[in-house]
Amino acid sequence: MPRISWTVVVCLAVVLTAMVSSGCSSFSNYPPAPTTLTERPPDHYIIGPGDEMEIVVWGNPEVSHSVIVPPDGRINTPLVEDVPATGKTSVELARDLEKALARYIKQPVVTVILAGFVGPYSRQIRVVGEAAEPQALQFSKGMTVMDVMIAVGGLTEFADGNDASIIRTVAGQRKQYAVRLDDLLRGGDISANVEVLPGDVLIIPESLL
Repeated sequence: MPRISWTVVVCLAVVLTAMVSSGCSSFSNYPPAPTTLTERPPDHYIIGPGDEMEIVVWGNPEVSHSVIVPPDGRINTPLVEDVPATGKTSVELARDLEKALARYIKQPVVTVILAGFVGPYSRQIRVVGEAAEPQALQFSKGMTVMDVMIAVGGLTEFADGNDASIIRTVAGQRKQYAVRLDDLLRGGDISANVEVLPGDVLIIPESLL
């Protein structure tokens, strides 16, 4: 029987230890994502570039029209131009349009109806790495990691779901939290389902095994 040197044995032990650790750990350097959020996003939808909307000026159909918010966040109407829309609610934008149109229409009444939702970049959830369809998603109130993963089609066969993490800005500081996607999606562990916040980035690494 051939002899095996201690150097080879030690090297094999190190490799096996690293493989086991990478397959079973869950971002040991990062704390788990909080299950209870202390920071809550606004209840009202915030307009962002790419949003589609119907601007209805009651009693003035010739002024009413559809518009898509351009990248600079400022919209034009038949009577007023360069009106800031990004970062406002539909009600706030309607009041701004009423003030601008008052120069041309007596006591205008404006309703802004949102038809297509994209939202500002600061409120999007970004999913990168080993998701079936990595993409940016519009945040919705009460959205969880499970909702995000359903929207992106789940994990790829190469994903290390339990090594995933969320990058989040908290009180102006960037923090990183561990999430257990394998336990949630493949193991059915609902305790691994955590809420997400606007601006979160979900990173799903590739498995080393």
